[in-house]
Amino acid sequence: MVVMSKHVAGDFCPVYHHAVELIGRRWTGAIVRILLGGTTRFSDIAAAIPGLSDRLLSERLKELEAEGIVTRTVIPEIPVRIEYRLTPKGRALGDVVDAISAWAGAWTEPHGDEAAAEARALALAE
Repeated sequence: MVVMSKHVAGDFCPVYHHAVELIGRRWTGAIVRILLGGTTRFSDIAAAIPGLSDRLLSERLKELEAEGIVTRTVIPEIPVRIEYRLTPKGRALGDVVDAISAWAGAWTEPHGDEAAAEARALALAE
């Protein structure tokens, strides 16, 4: 476990930078937020995030899997079913997602389709 020391404003921290770049990639936060609701199929994630292409969803899930945040399980049925779930490392992002959600609720306004996407993502996470 990495313990963060108190840094003076402006200090560059490569560990923090890597984490922010990873979580801050387009659609990654939305994907993690949906997966916080539990094991989810690819098609359910895609349906919950309008505007996210299957190609980009696949790319983001592979990145999260490579970072140890998501696990991919292939269930050999006909048709084959693929499920994704957060690892303990991924579930540890729950507090981060909650903090960002609280900040967004206090400081930002939903825009058009984003509000509808948020409602669908919340419904899926429940």
